[in-house]
Amino acid sequence: MAMRFTIVGFGEALYDIFPGRQVMGGAPLNATVHAHQLGLRAAGRGVLVTRVGQDALGGQLLEELKQRGLCTDYIQTDPDHATGRVYVSMGAGGEPSFDIVRQAAWDWINFDPDTGTLASQCDAVCFGTLVQREGQARNALYRFLGACPQAIRLLDVNLRQQYYDRRVLQRSLEAATIIKANQHELGVLADLLGLDGGAGFAAPSFGRAQALLKRFRQVQAVVVTRGRQGTAAVTGTGVVEAEPATYPPAEGADAVGAGDACAAAVLIGLVLRWPWEKTLNLANHAGAYVASQPGATPLLPEAILAMVA
Repeated sequence: MAMRFTIVGFGEALYDIFPGRQVMGGAPLNATVHAHQLGLRAAGRGVLVTRVGQDALGGQLLEELKQRGLCTDYIQTDPDHATGRVYVSMGAGGEPSFDIVRQAAWDWINFDPDTGTLASQCDAVCFGTLVQREGQARNALYRFLGACPQAIRLLDVNLRQQYYDRRVLQRSLEAATIIKANQHELGVLADLLGLDGGAGFAAPSFGRAQALLKRFRQVQAVVVTRGRQGTAAVTGTGVVEAEPATYPPAEGADAVGAGDACAAAVLIGLVLRWPWEKTLNLANHAGAYVASQPGATPLLPEAILAMVA
């Protein structure tokens, strides 16, 4: 079956290490997995560009992705660096905190001819700031983005530890056509970039999003994730919201990956040229369901997948 569209996740692939268990993760990986399972209903696919170690975790990650039906042709293997690991602890409010191990294989992603071909053919790409902490992967990312000028380019701001600064954020925002951020991240962006609050909005995050649109003219929308309040899109014509979704929490549920599921749903809606209300409805359901489950990439239920068909 010919694929109608390809959504690429570019960046870190790793294992989230929880007390007593380890779970495949990394924001681009999570978004790609969800984009793939949603996209299949519309003859689309998600493809991950990353790098793993030639070690047990790397082999496990490749096998898990193959079992989920994803193409692994663009996942490089590294003989010198280990597969990424992140140690996750949960705060009192259920929000995760992360200890991200340095010098991981994904810090050394190469831009090679196969990756360049993928870039020229993809319809959308999701990228973040964490993958830019080392020059090798950062340069590969911008070569990829330069090779897909017509694609939707979603920046998942996804600030982690000390792995960002004003220069990285500025360059990332200049490369994006869509920005996805939570309310805290929008506050950090406003402080670092000297953005005005944007008068006329009841919510400060919407004003900051509007200020981003004015600063970075090529950006079509800022998608604001707000936890239980659901996801909103700030565009040049105003704010679009959809009804928040809720799912009963499973045993061991955590919020890891909920924002990545939202990003995947947004990309699906944009590629299929849906109206924002429909796109945000899918994003709310996908994000809320993932937040109700343990781990970042649960299988989405039929009721959510059917929203794409």
